[in-house]
Amino acid sequence: MGFYMHPENLLILKDDMVAFIEGHGMRRLPGLITEDIPSVEWEDNVNPDSWKDFVEMATAASAPFLTMSEIVLEKDDLELLVEQLRDQNFPEEDAPEVEEALSLVNYVGKTGYVQLGFAHQGIMFIHETSTAWYERYQQLLEKMEEFSDIVFEAGDGEDANESL
Repeated sequence: MGFYMHPENLLILKDDMVAFIEGHGMRRLPGLITEDIPSVEWEDNVNPDSWKDFVEMATAASAPFLTMSEIVLEKDDLELLVEQLRDQNFPEEDAPEVEEALSLVNYVGKTGYVQLGFAHQGIMFIHETSTAWYERYQQLLEKMEEFSDIVFEAGDGEDANESL
């Protein structure tokens, strides 16, 4: 994930990106490039303006457009995460993960992640920028997914034995 100097909201950065991309005569396609698509991630965690170099690289590659995706923290998503974390930690409802998820309420409605991408010779090249709070939100989501995978795997094994 990229580094950015505005740690709480990437909305202004996104607006700057839109203006810069349009200034290069490129179009934007709203879309998220997922992990299952062959891709190369731009690596420059030192320069907060590396996304400009990325857009210029897309121009040099004669890309007809850039994909652009943003993620805004929604209240419903955060409430669902808190509820799942509470269920996972029951009866200890004040577990550190729950408290941490509750503290993310300050970021509801804020943009935490922006992804740019372009295709070249069958591969997607991507540039990601995220806030520290969004990265922590993602870690909590992944922790929930790992927990539910363990629960479901254990449950599947029991079901298989019962059917024998």
